[in-house]
Amino acid sequence: MAGQQSSAAKRQEAAEPNWSAIAHSNEFKSLLSAKKKFIVPNVIFFMIFYLTLPVSTAYFTFLNEKAIGALNWAYLFAFAQFIMTWVLCMTYSKKANKFDEQAEQIKQQALRGK
Repeated sequence: MAGQQSSAAKRQEAAEPNWSAIAHSNEFKSLLSAKKKFIVPNVIFFMIFYLTLPVSTAYFTFLNEKAIGALNWAYLFAFAQFIMTWVLCMTYSKKANKFDEQAEQIKQQALRGK
């Protein structure tokens, strides 16, 4: 039984890619760069968009003006934050699937020894 476990462990080790080689590969570095180019601007936009409402309501009065009927600009801006969050989540989910596919391709290439 111990021999069976050790051979299974050997097969598992043989199926594992060389993670260090993957980390130093150009494909992986390109993937990380693409992720960074997508995530950093989106986070900056989200934080600015999110923090604009509390800062604006604390220091300015232009959001208190009527926009549509009894609704003022602050309510519309707050509603826009919900929409922006959903759009950002859907966009990130689609992009993350592409990143996952690229990562899997890199892993498969490493397993084949390329």
